[in-house]
Amino acid sequence: MTEKLQKQMEFLTEADKMKTIFRQTLVMDKSRRENDAEHSWHFALMALTLAEYAASDEVDINRVLKMALLHDLIEIYAGDTFAYDSTGNTDKEAREQAAADKLFALLPPEQAKEFRSLWEEFDEMETPDALYAASIDRLQPLLSNFNTEGHTWVKYHITL
Repeated sequence: MTEKLQKQMEFLTEADKMKTIFRQTLVMDKSRRENDAEHSWHFALMALTLAEYAASDEVDINRVLKMALLHDLIEIYAGDTFAYDSTGNTDKEAREQAAADKLFALLPPEQAKEFRSLWEEFDEMETPDALYAASIDRLQPLLSNFNTEGHTWVKYHITL
């Protein structure tokens, strides 16, 4: 096995840990909490399915799909910070930057640079691709909460 392939396999093995990071949102059958891998998959599927509604013709759906798959990988090390957790959000950026340094270092340099760049672009939400991706990332838990009678919102007393 080449060194490049070895690094890619190590990264993919580490990425499997997304299945162990549980979010606050329930899966739609209400049987359990959703994990990060499921969220990222559903986000990617929604982005692909709803691509015709992107606000700009400049949106490159292939780049959006990459962002969907990469955007929460850092939570393997940084953990999932609930949107309404004011305490957890105080150091979220620092935890996520450190996690990105550690995670993307597992990859061959050229892939590490590409993946980190896509992750940062998504996080900055300035390009048409990132804006569309971010809108779908926010829509996905709304859809889940709608289909679970607002479970997470009710549990945490979230109001508009």
